Amino acid sequence: MDILGISAFYHDSAACLVRDGRIVAAAQEERFTRKKHDPDFPKNAVAYCLKTGGIQASGLDMVGFYDKPILKFDRLLQTYLAYAPRGFESFRMAIPLWVKEKLWMRDLVREALGYAGKVHFLEHHESHAASAFFPSPFQESAILTMDGVGEWATSSIGRGSDNKVSLLKELHFPHSLGMLYSAFTYYTGFKVNSGEYKVMGLAPYGEPKHVAAIYEELLDLKADGSFKLNMEYFDYCAGLTMTNKKFDRLFGGPPREPESKLTQREMDLARSVQEVCEEVMRRMARRGLDAQVRVFIKIINIHPQQAEVGQHLADIHERRAAAQPDAGTLLLQRLRQRLGAPGLREILGSRHDILAHQENDRREHKPDFHGGADDARHRYAGRAHRGQFGIQRQRGQAHHRADERGDR
Repeated sequence: MDILGISAFYHDSAACLVRDGRIVAAAQEERFTRKKHDPDFPKNAVAYCLKTGGIQASGLDMVGFYDKPILKFDRLLQTYLAYAPRGFESFRMAIPLWVKEKLWMRDLVREALGYAGKVHFLEHHESHAASAFFPSPFQESAILTMDGVGEWATSSIGRGSDNKVSLLKELHFPHSLGMLYSAFTYYTGFKVNSGEYKVMGLAPYGEPKHVAAIYEELLDLKADGSFKLNMEYFDYCAGLTMTNKKFDRLFGGPPREPESKLTQREMDLARSVQEVCEEVMRRMARRGLDAQVRVFIKIINIHPQQAEVGQHLADIHERRAAAQPDAGTLLLQRLRQRLGAPGLREILGSRHDILAHQENDRREHKPDFHGGADDARHRYAGRAHRGQFGIQRQRGQAHHRADERGDR
């Protein structure tokens, strides 16, 4: 069975081809276009995957898309209604694209591929959880996912065991650690969904002078890592920017102009939000590890912090930890487990994180996990044949539900 997975139209679009439970090819569109974080439909990545697999799109058994546009559209509409009449300009800019294109994603995908078969849409955080756990060398694992936002979820805690993944708790929009980090990315003069790593890079040069202000004014953090953001300081729900004038007053002035000189102020802001985000992650991970034996972290918009936080968790709990970046290329692992196809746990072990178009990226990589890809593949080969793969969602157990609009 040949299944093509696609992520597109947000950032870092990508494609992945899986054949009988094994990854044949996976690539991000930016590798071909040289457009950083290219969000467009990954036609070049798709062409590469199909060519590598020696198959035409018409020969595919299924195509999967990495999120559910209808649920995302529901969030947008409910958010705009909650903030109306404020936010009309953002509404006016966003809705036409949805009405013309994004709500018709099945037709768009079929037309772009020249494909007439099945197209499945999968919830965003379920896709992340499965792509993190299934190729890992862990027999069982706690799973922690964090990003800006999927459909409604912004963070989730789950468990992986053998060939099953269950999502147990969620944090819902607009309360998002990724959005908090992106707000500081915007405020320090960098591009959102692109310049977060620059904020991370500034952090070591700063002092955590604003940590108290963040906790007192922006973030109500609980012991289990759940939190609420004070939306009086943010504008991303209804406006065209991440932060507002009240945020400016809290931190002593307007956002830094892009490409202008960096000052100690930006370094101190970066250090402060870095420390806050790491503390939130530690608390969430402790909560997720309460009854687990391993942790596998999946971080998206806040991806620069993966390695450091993973090491914190490994040190704190004396358990192995691993981190995976966001690309969406391995969505098909989740499709495989949904369909009960065999062979999923055999795919390349830790090397799922380093697949690339060989002509574009010839850097030498080493496996992330202890023992390497071959050991992981042999240790867990055949595990997929002992039963149907499955994703289980325990709805109604939200991880500190954000608000009434998030209880869906």
